[in-house]
Amino acid sequence: MNQNKRKPISNKAKSTKSTEYVVSEPMGLLEFLRVSLPNQARNKVKAHLTHREVSVDGVVTTKYDYLLKKGQVVKIDRSGKPQQASASDFLEIIYEDNDFIVINKPAGLLSIATDTEKVATAYHLLTEYVKQKDAENRIFVVHRLDRDTSGVLMVAKNEEIKYALQDHWDELVIFRGYIALVEGQLEEKEGQITSWLKETKTHFVYSSDKNGDGQKAVTNYKVLQESANLSMLEVKLETGRKNQIRVHMQDLGHPIIGDKKYGSHVNPIRRLGLHAHKLEFIHPITKQKVSFLAPIPRKFKAILKQS
Repeated sequence: MNQNKRKPISNKAKSTKSTEYVVSEPMGLLEFLRVSLPNQARNKVKAHLTHREVSVDGVVTTKYDYLLKKGQVVKIDRSGKPQQASASDFLEIIYEDNDFIVINKPAGLLSIATDTEKVATAYHLLTEYVKQKDAENRIFVVHRLDRDTSGVLMVAKNEEIKYALQDHWDELVIFRGYIALVEGQLEEKEGQITSWLKETKTHFVYSSDKNGDGQKAVTNYKVLQESANLSMLEVKLETGRKNQIRVHMQDLGHPIIGDKKYGSHVNPIRRLGLHAHKLEFIHPITKQKVSFLAPIPRKFKAILKQS
């Protein structure tokens, strides 16, 4: 349904410092706020969540993908000093020890800060989280996910682990698996894509088939499930280049749904259909194999049944 043509989904109460909305159809919290606050920019809407100004039925709620039910009351309260957000409010922490934190990053959340967004990032939230235990604690980025890609994201909790992973990433990482929802049905149900990726000044990444003309990128894929209009793929990276999967799916002629930048014409789940499903690596200190899994999003499975 076109959001601009959607009928009003909330009833607003009059207030200068707080505003209430009554949910009239189920949807995610961030989506509900964006529809209910059409005159506010995306970052402004997200800031209400970051600053803990949003409650659902009286309970402060900050998860972007919190599923609202019909009849619930969403309140935005600007009357008091914003409370500091906690990682546990926004993020599902899959695993934590003295060396790592592994989260299931939601779609729509940046991994690290940009020029226009400093607070609503996984790095900021996890930094505040570890500092709650000790003000001297820090975290260190070892890899990233695109803003609109969900799934397994790991950060290091000390510099020894950071440098070990950064310096030996290709040797230590055994498996980086993704789930991709793409347009159409693939003729070849399993295969490998190899190209050399280049980036324009406007940050558009594209493939060259000329050996050595760019960064070599290798992607393996396998169809797990398909419907009349969509296919769900398991994707394994042999290299980790910027936008690699997105570009390679476009090269196949089956772009990832919701990926307008790389050729998609449909967006049935209102997000990019890409999820970092599994990360497996050798622990640089213990030398033991460790594996982390973020379940396939329910939206992915649901849309396949509907299409």
